[in-house]
Amino acid sequence: MRRRHLLGAGLAVAVVGMAGSAMAQSEIKIGEINSYSLLPAFTEPYRKGWQLAVEEVNAAGGINGKKLVVISKDDGGKPADAQTAANELVSSENVAMLAGTFLSNIGLAVSDFANQKKVFFLAAEPLTDAITWSKGNRYTFRLRPSNYMQAAMLVEEAAKLPAKRWATIAPNYEYGQSAVAVFKKLMSEKRPDIQWVDEQWPPQGKIDAGPVVQAVAAANPEAILNVTFGADLVKLVREGNTRGLFKGRSVVSFLTGEPEYLDPLKDETPEGWIVTGYPWYDIKTPDHDKFLKAYQAKFNDYPRLGSIVGYQTIKAAAAILAKANSTDPEKLIAATEGLSMPSPFGEITFRKIDHQSTLGAYVGKTALRDGKGVMVDSVYRKGADYLPSDAEVGKLRPKE
Repeated sequence: MRRRHLLGAGLAVAVVGMAGSAMAQSEIKIGEINSYSLLPAFTEPYRKGWQLAVEEVNAAGGINGKKLVVISKDDGGKPADAQTAANELVSSENVAMLAGTFLSNIGLAVSDFANQKKVFFLAAEPLTDAITWSKGNRYTFRLRPSNYMQAAMLVEEAAKLPAKRWATIAPNYEYGQSAVAVFKKLMSEKRPDIQWVDEQWPPQGKIDAGPVVQAVAAANPEAILNVTFGADLVKLVREGNTRGLFKGRSVVSFLTGEPEYLDPLKDETPEGWIVTGYPWYDIKTPDHDKFLKAYQAKFNDYPRLGSIVGYQTIKAAAAILAKANSTDPEKLIAATEGLSMPSPFGEITFRKIDHQSTLGAYVGKTALRDGKGVMVDSVYRKGADYLPSDAEVGKLRPKE
């Protein structure tokens, strides 16, 4: 009796094991990493965006009949924690690819991990040019328009300003340093008469806005480039308004037109800044209308730019997995290079030469509407129109 019981138990274990194996084969897992606890204003809408995408992908039959599953981890804004999370997702969860990240230094850390471990990585948000150029690798692709692309869009408008004396304010880490460097380069090429009279580098998330505003005012610029975002932006605007920093001065600002950064400013929103952003309330295209209706129906809320990024990251991942019909990293790379797909902003393509997508951005000006900050006079700029030539990219990116 005891022997039969043990045999039965062994058979049960075997059956459970077989079921687990079958279950594993019936789904495809993506490992997603982001700074949820550090930057909730962006990452919470981002999470909603990718949750909507997962729902839509599975409702349409999954990935070649297999259910798409996203396993998400919080990196807490620390590159080392992001690499630990990536290692756990690959070794313990057996994910088909990695996706996500927000801060540029974290994106670079996960990209380096992906390159060393030969794991496919779809970077969602990190904007540093290094991720696809100087530190680019065959395993890493990037969705969002880079610092170079957004700088080129902003410079197109900034170069029309009469201002010759410029100051810059940016967070002192990879993203801020990269954004300032490329803006200065492109602006100086278009306007050799420009003088750069001051640079302020507050620590990310810890700006002491009073001294920063005072130092910029002392340099007496005619225009300011701002790269701060989130809580730092709110503090800078408040202090700048109080001290009159922005009066009679032009301001050009990365990201400020994104609802997650514009909304907290409320009636303190400075008017007339030239910005990149996401005026969801003014976009009238079939692709965006479809996304907007689905998002509002599911969450009873309006989307932020993070919503678009999260949504399109998973839509892109699904398209890549479906085309490759495999989880082999080399086949995923081959499937992604040159792959085109729809997005809420229109068709985008992942370029073969540098693994950068051609997703664009909206450029416009800040304004007050009913006591709330909005973007006005916005125009969508296609990403493909703001990238350097293949020959230039070839010099910027290391050879495989």
